[in-house]
Order: sequence, then C-alpha cells, then structure tokens
Amino acid sequence: MTMELCDHTAAELSALLHAGKISATEITRSVFRRIDERDGGINAYISTCREAAMKAADEADARYANQSPLSAIDGIPVAVKDNICTRGVATTCGSKILTDYMPPYDATAVTRLKQSGAVLVGKTNLDEFGMGSSTEKSAYGPTRNPHDDQYVAGGSSGGSAAAVASGEAILSLGSDTGGSIRMPAAYCGVTGIKPTYGRVSRYGLIAYASSLDQIGGFGRSVADCALLLNTIAGHDPRDTTSADVKTVDYTQSLQQDIRGLKIGMPKEYFVEGLDAELTRRIQTAVELLSKEGAEIVEVSIPNIKYAVSTYYLIATAEASSNLARFDGVKYGLRETGEQNDLMHMYEYTRSYGFGMEVKRRIMLGTYVLSAGYYDAYYLKAQKLRTLIRRDFDDVFNEVDCLIAPVTTSTPFRIGEKSDDPLQMYLEDIYTVSVNLAGLPGMSVNCGTVRDLPVAFQIIGKPFEESTLFRLGNAYEKLASR
Repeated sequence: MTMELCDHTAAELSALLHAGKISATEITRSVFRRIDERDGGINAYISTCREAAMKAADEADARYANQSPLSAIDGIPVAVKDNICTRGVATTCGSKILTDYMPPYDATAVTRLKQSGAVLVGKTNLDEFGMGSSTEKSAYGPTRNPHDDQYVAGGSSGGSAAAVASGEAILSLGSDTGGSIRMPAAYCGVTGIKPTYGRVSRYGLIAYASSLDQIGGFGRSVADCALLLNTIAGHDPRDTTSADVKTVDYTQSLQQDIRGLKIGMPKEYFVEGLDAELTRRIQTAVELLSKEGAEIVEVSIPNIKYAVSTYYLIATAEASSNLARFDGVKYGLRETGEQNDLMHMYEYTRSYGFGMEVKRRIMLGTYVLSAGYYDAYYLKAQKLRTLIRRDFDDVFNEVDCLIAPVTTSTPFRIGEKSDDPLQMYLEDIYTVSVNLAGLPGMSVNCGTVRDLPVAFQIIGKPFEESTLFRLGNAYEKLASR
C-alpha cells in the first residue's frame, strides 16, 4: 500500500522536493485531505488557513522550478500552536477571552518559518494559555490521541503533537513551560524538542510564565526536529531573554556516532510509581546505546524531589502577573454586565473569559505573591530553583547528557483526571525540572506499551542541543534495525 505524502517525515519530503519528484502543492493537498478525514475526531486544530497555505505552496513550487528554494523546509506544511502570534490569523490561546484576537504581527519563530518558505497550515489546540497536561482545558474542546481517541494527547501542546502524529501537519510549533512539548510528543508517538531557554525567541509567544516558557517543535523523527530548530533558532533583539550565542547546523549532529558519550541515569527518576513496562522500554533503549559504545553512569539530582512544588509556585506567580493584561480594555473579550462600569467590566470579562484551571492558577499565584506569603512561598521557591540548577550543573560535570522518563505511564483516558488538579499537576513530575534549570530536552519515542506510545527524554547541557540530536538519531537507527 502506497504511503500518503502526509505520512512521510519532513526529511524525506525535503529530499523529494529538492529532487523534483513531488511538489509542495501535492504535499499540502495531502495534509488538508487528512485534516478533512480525521480532524473531526481528533480536534487538533482551532483554525486552518487553507487558501493562504495553497498560495504559499504554489510560491514554493515556483522557487523549486527556478532551482532557488529558500531552505530545507521550503514547501513543508507546518502547524503553529495557538498561543504563538500569527499576523491576520486568529490567536486564541484556547481561551474565550481571546476568541476574536487577530495579532497585528507575527512571532519571530513564525517569521523565520515564513522566510524559510514553510507553508502555514493552521493554528493548533492547547490547554487554555498553556495551563494543563492533557489539552482537555481548551475552550474549543479536548484534543484526542490519534492512536486511540479515548485517550488524551497530552498537553499543553496536544494539538501540535496530534497534528504531526495523524498526518495533519508535517512539522509543528509548540511551547514548553513545564513539559508541554515533551509530554504530548511522548503520548502521541512523535519527537518533540524543547530548546535551551533563550535559544528560540519568545517574541510573539503569549506568556504564561516568562522565565519558563520556550518555543520548540514537533516532527516525526529526530532529523525533522533538527530541520525545524535550524529554522527557528537564533538571537532576536526584540526578545530581551534571547541568548546571543552562535547557532549551528543541527543536521550535522545526525552524522556523528555516540562512541564514548557519557550518559547519566538519574536514580531519583527511576523510582516507585513509574510504570514497569515503560521502565523496561527505557532500559532496553539504554542497553542499545550502551552496546553502540555509549557509557552509562548512575547519577543523583537530590533536590529534584522539590521540582513540582517549586514549579507550580513560580509558574502560577508569573501567570497571575502576565494574565493581568486580559481585562477587556485594550483587546480581546469585553463583558460589561448590567452595571456597565469599569470594575464590573473587569469582573465580568475575566469571570466569563477565563476557564476554571486558569482562574485556579491566577488565584494561587496572587496568593503566593501577596504580603505575608511572598517570603514563605515565592522566595523559597526561587531559592530551591537555584539548588536544582546547581544539581544539574554538578551532574553535567560528570556526564554529557541524561536519559530519563517523560511521563509516569502511558496516556490516560479523557476525563480520568479532570476532577483532581493535584493528580494532574503530578503528571509533570519528570519534565518541570528541565524548565526550572533552563536546559534543552527532547522526547524520543521508544515503542508502545498496551498499544499506546511511550518515550524517554534526553536532557542536555545548556545550548548543547546537538548532543540531543546526536544521541536521539543514533537510537532511532538502532531501534529500526
């Protein structure tokens, strides 16, 4: 049976485009056919840009005809998470409060995609303002797992992961505040890259927690994520947290072997509560890498036990500040109520516009920042963040990278954890520390357990994403033998 074009990797399609064997128009049509066939059941998209996408594909074909493609992903269909600004295309953050918001500018990551010739397919579903681990907290309904629609796709970038997994996009952009790329990548069986904080500009990313948020992306393979990061990485003077560091061609890392690479296995991650079958899958992956010449070392990150508590204190505090701008005055939803005065407008707009999970996190954040509690909670959390970062620094003096679980188990059923916020927060137990320390992390699929995808994550030193691509690609090759 012949594969549809939308089921190929970006790397494969790029090679075929450059060889003149297919066209960008054919790929884009294939993607939209798949959206028409499957998105009614998956709900990966909030909106699509069919007419503009076909025009962009035609322009890409003209460049290929003239033998002047803009990049390796010229003509490749890409989806964008709906908290990343797109000029003239609604950007809702999965919230009622931004239902009709049309940004007057593109995020830097989107600008770089367009400059590379990528074809923007549409905007993907997410937990409202990125606050969730399952994409059930969207005002536009949950995104369902393409492998089994009774299960969640993960969150908050569940729409972006599901779009790539189902062939409704070839590549996609997401954002990762505490695991929001790596978790849905693991649950949907695709590859997800969360770069070092500052590696990709946050300009145009609607903020949840500014010191933790990072734009990254999804592909069907490690090579796909390398192509995507090549496009969006780089210093941006419009983002004061953007790091002015040298960018490299990440595809070069794919050619390197892993002989002599020292891989750390943090003992605190492999404890009671981790699914036994998932543990065996990760151990099998590590054994393959060891046989290929990598050195496996057990390491310790003692303060990791405080990561979830630290994360939710810092993230909610920053959220309460960032979301104060949504008040019905300058843009977005405005609800006045019967009283029709300023204070009631604030109250009605925010009460009606925000969902329950967003309200919960705003209230938590306001509480920990309030007089009398700032020192007891927020300041202590910042001190613990420093200790966690130092633990990683110490470990990376011994090893080149770490391998750890992404999730505690396989995807859970839709609705299973909706009524228990604390249980949902614990889904982030293996991912939030990477954001607290500002490190790069990548989720790599390592098979299935009970017919659902599972993955491990590779955690690297700051700005050494090349090591992640080197190791991840080596594993994919070994696993495919």
